[in-house]
Parts: sequence; C-alpha cells; structure tokens
Amino acid sequence: MKKSKAIIILVCVIALLAGVTYVDFMGVDADRTGSASDIKLGLDLAGGVSITYQAVGEGTPSATDMQDTINKLQKRVETYSTEALVYQEGADRINIEIPGVSDANAILQELGRPGALYFIAETDADGNTNYSQQYVTDANGNGGYTYVLNKSIEELTEDGSIVLEGTDVKDARAVSTRDAMENSTFAVDLTMTDEGTQKFADATRKAYENGESIAIYYDGAFVSVPSVNAVITNGNAQISPMESAEKAESLASTIRIGGLKVELEELHSKVVGAQLGVEAIDTSLKAGAIGLGIVIVFMIAVYLIAGLASALGLGVYVALIVLLLNGFDMTLTLSGVAGIILSIGMAVDANVIIFARIREELAAGKGVQSAIKIGFDKALSAIVDGNITTLIAAGVLFFLAPGTIRGFAQTLALGIVLSMFTALVVTRWIMNAFYALGVRDVRWYGVAKERKPIDFLTRKGIFFGISIAVIVAGFVVMGVYQVNTGDMLNYSLEFKGGTATTVTFNESMTLEEATDKVVPLIEEVTGSAVQVQNVQESNEIIFKTNSLTVEQREALNASLMENFGVEESMITSETISSTISSEMKRDTVIAVVVAILFMLIYIRIRFKDIRFGISSIVALVHDVLVVLAFYAAARVSVGNTFIACMLTIVGYSVNATIVIFDRIRENMAAMGNKDELKNVVNRSITQTLSRSIFTSLTTFVMVACLYVLGVTSIREFALPLMVGIVCGAYSSVCIAGGLWYVLRTRFAPKKIK
Repeated sequence: MKKSKAIIILVCVIALLAGVTYVDFMGVDADRTGSASDIKLGLDLAGGVSITYQAVGEGTPSATDMQDTINKLQKRVETYSTEALVYQEGADRINIEIPGVSDANAILQELGRPGALYFIAETDADGNTNYSQQYVTDANGNGGYTYVLNKSIEELTEDGSIVLEGTDVKDARAVSTRDAMENSTFAVDLTMTDEGTQKFADATRKAYENGESIAIYYDGAFVSVPSVNAVITNGNAQISPMESAEKAESLASTIRIGGLKVELEELHSKVVGAQLGVEAIDTSLKAGAIGLGIVIVFMIAVYLIAGLASALGLGVYVALIVLLLNGFDMTLTLSGVAGIILSIGMAVDANVIIFARIREELAAGKGVQSAIKIGFDKALSAIVDGNITTLIAAGVLFFLAPGTIRGFAQTLALGIVLSMFTALVVTRWIMNAFYALGVRDVRWYGVAKERKPIDFLTRKGIFFGISIAVIVAGFVVMGVYQVNTGDMLNYSLEFKGGTATTVTFNESMTLEEATDKVVPLIEEVTGSAVQVQNVQESNEIIFKTNSLTVEQREALNASLMENFGVEESMITSETISSTISSEMKRDTVIAVVVAILFMLIYIRIRFKDIRFGISSIVALVHDVLVVLAFYAAARVSVGNTFIACMLTIVGYSVNATIVIFDRIRENMAAMGNKDELKNVVNRSITQTLSRSIFTSLTTFVMVACLYVLGVTSIREFALPLMVGIVCGAYSSVCIAGGLWYVLRTRFAPKKIK
C-alpha cells in the first residue's frame, strides 16, 4: 500500500468517525433528527401511552376469554412497537402500554374498538340491499365514493344479514402471493373457527350464486368489500389483491382485533413515565462510556499499535450502531442494551483473536506485513463461525420469539454484523495504513511467547465435578424455595402478576423523588420489590408490587395517609396479571430450542464432527444452569430482563467455545494417536487462553460499570450477566474441550479400511 493511499484511508476512517459521531450528537437538522436523543426507547427507559379497556356486556368474562383477548391484543399492538405490553387488570379490565408515543387519542383512533367486526351480506333474505356506494364530500369539498350502510347493525342482526362476526375468525395474516399473470402481489389470508367455517360456507354459497360481495365492517366503517369468486367450504379464504404490504398488514390486524371474544371499550388513557426513570438512561450512558474507555485503554496497553487500530474500529462501531438504531427505527430497552453489550464483547473478541494470530506469526519469524495478512486470514474462520452461530440464534429469535425478545434479537443482530465489519474490514484497513506510513518495527506489535501447554484434560474430572456440584446445588436450593415459598425463583410481577397501587399525591413528585421517599416505605410495609411509573401532567404515581393481601393493602393505605397526607379516596389498588404470558413463555422456549438446533446443524456442517456441536450445546446449557443456580441462591429478581440475560449468556458461551474448537480443528492436522489428541486439545486451549481471559475481562468491565453506576433494576440485570461471563469463560476453557475429548475418544469416528 502506498503512503498516499494509507493517508486517504486514515482520513476517511477519521472523517467517518467524526461525521457519524456528530450526527449521533447533533442530528441532521435543527430538530436533531437522527441523533441519539431521537432513538425510540422502551417503556422501561422512556415510558409511553397506557390505555385501560373495560369489558362490556352482561356478566364478567371468563378467564379463558380474557386470556385469548390479551394474546390477540398483544399481536395487534406489536405493530406499534415490539416492546408493547398487554396485561389484565382486575377481573374485567385490560391494560395496554405502548412505548415511545405520547398521543393517546391517536393510538385509540388507530387501535379502534375491539370486538366490533361484522361480515355483512350484500342483500337480505328479501333481496333488499344492505349497503351501497355513495359519493360523499368532506368539509374541504373533496369527494369520493365510499360504502355506506342502508340499515343499522341491530336491523342487520335481526334479519340475518350479519353472516359472521369477528369471533368466527380464528386468524388473519398478511401474505405475499402471485396473481394469474404470475406478478407478485399482496393478500390477506383468513382462517375461520369450526363454527365460522360452516357459516362462511353458507354465506359464500349465497353470495357466489347471486354474484354478490360480503363486506367487512369494523367499528363504524367498511374496511373491505371483497367479491366472492367461489363457494368456500374449508374455512380458508383470501382477500386479494391488496394495494401494498402495509395495507394488507393493516387489514389483517384490524380483522384480528375485531375478532376478540371480549368486547371492550376505553375506560381511560394516560401518558406514563419511564419504569426505570431518567436516571437509568443517564447512568447507563455514563457507565457505557467509562467501560468503553477502560476497554480502549486496555487494548492499547496490551496490543500497542494494533490496540490503537482496534480503538478506532470500536469508535466507528459505537458511532454506527447509534446511527443505525435510528435508521432501522428500533426500540431500545434494557434488553436491547444487553444485545449491544454482547456485540461489543464480540467486536473486542474478534480483535483479540486477530492480534493473537499476528503475534504468533511474528514469533514464527514472519515479517510484519506478512504477519498482518496471515493473522487476519487465520482468524477469519473462528470469527465468522462464532458470529454466524450467534447471528443464527438472533434470526430464529426474531422470527419465532414474542415481541420483547424480538427487540433483543434485532439489536444483537445489528451489533454482530457491525462488529464483524469493523473488526475484519475497518481495523484491517487501519493496520495496513499504519504499516504503509512506516510503523513497521516488530516492537509496536508484540511477539507471542512460547508457552508450555497446560494440562487441562488431566483435571477434566475435577472440572466436571465442580460444575455438576454447582448445578445440583442450584436445583436443591430451588427445590427448598419451592417447598417453603411456592416459587423456585424470586419471580417478579412480570412473571407472576401483582398489585398496581395508584396514588394521587397532594403535590407533584418526580420519579426519582418517589423512588427515594415512597418506595422504601412501600418495601417496608409490603416486603415486596417495587416498580414505579409517574403519570404525566398529574400528581399520580403508579406503584407495582407483588400481589398484596387485603391486610397489606390496608396497611399500605394507612402508611401513605400518615406519611404523605394522602386521602384514602386518592389511593386505588388493582390486581394485575403478568406481562409475560404463558403464550410468550411457550413461544420463547420454542424459539430457543429451534435456535439451538440450528446452531447445532451449523456447527456440524462447518466442523464436520457432531461432537463439536454436542459439546458446544452442553457448554451453553451448563452456563445457563449455573446462572440459574445463582438466581436461585442470591434471590435475584427474575423479571423481564431475565430472558435477555440468559440469551446473552448463550450467545457469549457459544462464541467462546467455537474459538477453542476452531483451534483444535486446525491443530488436528498433525494428530496421530490418542496421546497426541490429548496434547492437541491442551495446546489448543492454552493457545487461546489469553483470548479467553482478555475477552472475558473486557466484557466483564463493561457490565461491571453498569452494575456499579446503574439503578437498582439495572444492577439486578448486570449482576447475573457478570456471573454468566465468568461462567462462559470457565466452561469454554475447562469444560467444552474436555467433553469433546471424551466424546471423541469413546465414540471415535470409524476409519475407512
């Protein structure tokens, strides 16, 4: 590379870093559009709209109908944000919380009134037309044709013209299809219930014979008036063509929400503040900056000029990820922060792998330029395999897991792609540019020292025993708590539900003031952890706790009245359901199982040995069980960040293990008998030991800064993550290689004679 080209590359990298950083801070216009302050934040970090619906009709809805309604509403509101929450309040109320928005009326208008969808025949039994097209004009004089009802809904019900209702529709999905000319188009697929199938067959038979349509009428307006081209007897229909994918998704969502078993009406709506408070954002940003600064200083101190190159690369990574969170319109939550932390760890890991390889080549007598090229080439397979394996998991989670997990998967996938780009492209450009500008002395890069292989395999029995003992102890602790308290883990209200106490204070109070003054009192009276939300433009504060008994509620009310002068009429309490429903738990488990299977298949294909895959999966299961044991023993609250924490540990564990397996695969070329195989494994683990230590250390520092500086909820998230990082390093070094060796020697591959 010529000096002129090297200068251009460095100038371009620095200009990119400066330009993107400027946009991150200042945005692209006077309104700071595209800046970090413009990133959508979840309910935990920024708050949003809270809407409470009341079931209407005679009697109290059944628990089954309420749960079905909640599940369908959850699917509907996820079109606004993957982080939206739906949960039950009391016996007949449903609460919806949508982050990142402040106009409750706009949401209500778009969301509509659940449970008010009808399929209307074009004519009644006497041949009278039920609806017709009319030309109408608005207040501005703009006109157009629209459908209008010729009768009231009550009249249509009485004369049998309403052939189906929303509850007769089992599902509605937007799909991509092809028309008769093989052109791509969009449609909505409908699936009817068993009862709806027969109704729909009768309705379509009449409409088809008379050349009529069946209109779909929702919340006072026609949403679609499709013609009937066949008698449909199997309960599966398609509305096509739709104008666009957005129109198809909108219609499908409308039909789904109109098909709720429980009819709802709005009771009240309000704008709520962040669950974690403004302080959580400030401290997280400060912790991230400090952690990243420590990591950069560490990389430069250990790897010299290569560390400086990685520092510039990490700077580009951080700047780009902030920019692209805006560009892809992602919603950032505490779980998303976990995904970013993992991807930063993997970005550092990629650099550590590369630099270790370069030092090995220099120790073997290669020149600096040759060592840089060979180092990047040899590190490529480990980096690609580790990142793609984690990316597979992120992809499966995005498509199969519930909304809140999809948010984690999005940020993780974005971070992985960016970390690979900065490590394999940007850092390589910078190092080659430094070399071209005259930084060629070996002392600026460092030379690997020859280390005697550590005999890890001889101690594998001890390592296995320690792991089994910790896991068994964890199950024993969970069993004891199950017997004594009824719960194996310290489940928070996201998993168990609880009580929401709304207090209207005499004076306005910030979230931080409520946390400092009121929360300790509530914890003392109830013995429960507390989540706090303020209601904007009011003196209301919502305190969510575990389920309270009548006596606890009375004691809490008395304490609030005594200490804050609140009138008892200004205190209301409602039982709320868990925000993590059984359906969400099931979907998450299915997604994780499928992700593990796909990872196993990928590792089998890449390493051509199923034992590598089995050992990797056992190592990650080991890490999950150890961290679970820690949750049980330390009684760390199991809340909505629990799943993200576990998934982060899984990604970290797999990546760490694959790096060692990649080195074993490489070193096996000279393997002969079993004794040599043992040496290969020990040598491979020793050669990658510095990588295991340095990567774990830098990632641990990032999370430790969050723990030290973060608010209570963030510390509850960071602490088990720190345990998982240490456990991941232990399992990759002490467990995975030894397990693979046992499987390889006891179930040796058959030799071709």
